[in-house]
Amino acid sequence: MRSIELYTQPACPPCEIVKQFLQHHHVSYKEFDVSKDASARKRMTTELESYSTPTIRVDQEIIRGFDLQALEKLLNIG
Repeated sequence: MRSIELYTQPACPPCEIVKQFLQHHHVSYKEFDVSKDASARKRMTTELESYSTPTIRVDQEIIRGFDLQALEKLLNIG
């Protein structure tokens, strides 16, 4: 099973679209709200080198920003 981390924040329409996409395809993920979780925010900016949401880590691959096509490809959906 793949490890999927989704870094989000409130009032982020692309974050909601990614969550709906993952739920629609029955893909399990762990969500981190970077507005409330300082350690997740630090991990996103330092380890993942991302400064925007949504940021998605699938195993060791990182998708920075909203890119459903890249996510579909990485998850072999579609």
